[in-house]
Amino acid sequence: MKHFFEILREFFLLGLTSFGGPTAHVAFFRDRFVGVKKWLSESDFADLLALCQFLPGPASSQLGLSIGWRQGGLRGAIAAWIGFTLPSAIALILFGIGVRAVSGESFDASAGSLRGLQIAVVAVIASAVASMWKSLCPEKPHQFIALLAAAAMLLSTVAWMQLVVIGLGALAGLVFFRKSVEAKSADLTGLVQGSNPVGSLASSRCFGISCLVVFFVLLFGLPFLVPANQENSILAAFNAMYRSGSLVFGGGHVVLPLLSQEVVTPGWVSGEEFLAGYGAAQAVPGPLFTFAAYLGAMMDDVGGPWLMGAVCLVGVFLPAWLLVLGVMPFWGSVVKKPSLRAALVGTNAAVVGLLGAALYSPVWTGAIGSTKDVVFLIGVAAAYLVAKLPVWLVVILAGAAGGFFL
Repeated sequence: MKHFFEILREFFLLGLTSFGGPTAHVAFFRDRFVGVKKWLSESDFADLLALCQFLPGPASSQLGLSIGWRQGGLRGAIAAWIGFTLPSAIALILFGIGVRAVSGESFDASAGSLRGLQIAVVAVIASAVASMWKSLCPEKPHQFIALLAAAAMLLSTVAWMQLVVIGLGALAGLVFFRKSVEAKSADLTGLVQGSNPVGSLASSRCFGISCLVVFFVLLFGLPFLVPANQENSILAAFNAMYRSGSLVFGGGHVVLPLLSQEVVTPGWVSGEEFLAGYGAAQAVPGPLFTFAAYLGAMMDDVGGPWLMGAVCLVGVFLPAWLLVLGVMPFWGSVVKKPSLRAALVGTNAAVVGLLGAALYSPVWTGAIGSTKDVVFLIGVAAAYLVAKLPVWLVVILAGAAGGFFL
């Protein structure tokens, strides 16, 4: 068992340097904890990664807290989450405080640097859509599911439509992909063999069931505690973040439409403030879900920006905690079932459609309003896709350039 502060130090260093999004985070984790520190074997790491990719929520953060749990139990998981999350959360809360201090109640959507950040988001998400389309929709059935999912999201404005789309994607996966998954089921053997990837407490199915019960109690119970007029904004904000963290498949980019529905629609944060903060979140290391801390800092409440930022941060990450700790004791048997693997293939295709819909609205419609914006977008795309600059550098440069050209 590793010491709390040893785990905290390792993940804090990663939280300061892990730019590039969830895929890059996984590479950083593997290099550090499999290659350098030797905390995990390749099979252990693959087992934990498979679990986190299967669940809704931020996969890289779930992987980090799983590694922390394996090395130090519950205290190790807490240390891993704090270390990896704290740097970007603090940076985004400070960014939110700065936006409010400079702009006050009348946020200037035409501020050049913030416009540059918004337009950079378009390029980043467009690249993500193209990459996911290529990897997760290789054949016509996958593509058909993705396109229908995008159409359903664009035609509907209700928050729960994403859950419906994901459920239908899973059902389609069972219909179209079960036979192909069964043919590849032998490839999963190495994934579920080897040493137990969790400690004795997590191995207890009773403990896992308790975590899952808490997850569902909060998911369905919190809405009944929030007044209809949502005057208790701390509880309402926690409920909104918890629901978003519970229902998102596909990582940080896909949480965008859910968070937009939760905070922009009721008027807690303006659309321009939302996209500016999302652009800033691209420029900091660590998990993209810390964007929730910025949203909390932007909300008007007696608790102040730091308290609201912490409330929103815990709310959006708590489902990931409960799901990982709840499912780990059962994962070894679940991953062997071809039906569940087929459902996951269909879910992944639907996620591509969700991301494509988010690219159009609110990302494109909120950021691109003129020919000048399109020209600026072309420049950002050239830096990101042609020059191959890292995403964090592209976003920083876009913010700086926007101050001069927009």
